Amino acid sequence: MSNVTKIKSGSPFEDRESYSRAVVVDNWIFVSNTAGVNYKTQKMSIDPVEQAKECLNKIEGALKSVGASLADVVMSTVYIPNPEDAPTVMAYIGERFKGIDPARTVLCPGLGGPDYKVEIEVQAYRGVSTAEVEHKVISL
Repeated sequence: MSNVTKIKSGSPFEDRESYSRAVVVDNWIFVSNTAGVNYKTQKMSIDPVEQAKECLNKIEGALKSVGASLADVVMSTVYIPNPEDAPTVMAYIGERFKGIDPARTVLCPGLGGPDYKVEIEVQAYRGVSTAEVEHKVISL
């Protein structure tokens, strides 16, 4: 039988829409799509990079609450509705994940409204940050 932990962060959306900020199944950690709203101030910057910072800070907090970190992330999905924002947002995300190098998907769909410039979700595996990693370069 697996150990399961469900984490709530206080977002009003979690209760209204019946979801958890993160769900942990054994060492797997699934962090929900996270927007750049600061839950303490209920404000959101209009700057897409600032929204990305807020997203990753909340994701990092969820991971830390279960003994993990961004270094344990193995997959991320980044949603950026405006393709023109992608280069600056992805440069910032690239810096935050430098040396971690998870698998990644970047999509440009509509989000919850025109003020939402970035949303991010991740999957992590607790312990990856301390595992021995083999790096390979292949030709496809």
